[in-house]
Amino acid sequence: MTSIPYYHVDSFASALFAGNPAGVCIVSDFPPDRTMLQIAAENRHSQTAFVVQRGTDNFALRWFSPVIEDDLCGHATLATAHVLALRAHKAWPVRFQTMSGELRAARTGAGDWVELDFPARPAAACDVPATLLPALGLRDAQVLKDTRDYLVVVESAEQVAAVKPDFAALARITSATGGVIVTAPGDGDCDYVVRFFAPGVGIPEDPATGSITCTLVPYWGARLGKRALRARQLSPRGGELRGELAGDRVKIAGQARLYLQGTIEI
Repeated sequence: MTSIPYYHVDSFASALFAGNPAGVCIVSDFPPDRTMLQIAAENRHSQTAFVVQRGTDNFALRWFSPVIEDDLCGHATLATAHVLALRAHKAWPVRFQTMSGELRAARTGAGDWVELDFPARPAAACDVPATLLPALGLRDAQVLKDTRDYLVVVESAEQVAAVKPDFAALARITSATGGVIVTAPGDGDCDYVVRFFAPGVGIPEDPATGSITCTLVPYWGARLGKRALRARQLSPRGGELRGELAGDRVKIAGQARLYLQGTIEI
């Protein structure tokens, strides 16, 4: 039997029971893919991260939803960095080798904030599935697409909050790894608001999503003429994060809180 140190962390949250829960498994080498998928399904979080230390500041990192291995995940990367800090890791920033290339995480020195360095994923014009807007209960919206997700832009935060998706229809529309971002301008204390749906990968609505910031910061930065932006995710749990455009990279900053730690016995 193998014991895996395990942590449950609420990401993009300043207090427990908010933001996005993620599992973090510290392993000496990656278990078989099937085992990692089974662990993720058992955890029932939108993502479970598996991390292997390869050097002083170098780690291999993979993410699994309850259904697939994901190619990019922000909140589980933030959770992993938070766990490394809790485990008194000394060499910062840390480098994560992932399916999306090298990602970095740095402790900002401002409280317990962590800043992630991710690749930008700007959205562009696309062919819009005829069933997309009806599946969101919308009549009219701007629709773009990045390499993975549809970006649906509406006029107000109220419209974003009022969206009631047909999850079965969305699952048929999105790719095997993608989802649908719905966003609008913010209402004073944030630059934009957002919700994210990915039922095709086992995530009907994600509570607080880091990876979509790689698309939203280029879009809203260009539209608002700003490099640094504040975002609020309008899920039932809610989420707060900061994003900044840095060339072809996006800096994503957030806080996290440890809910529990223990071991997984397999």
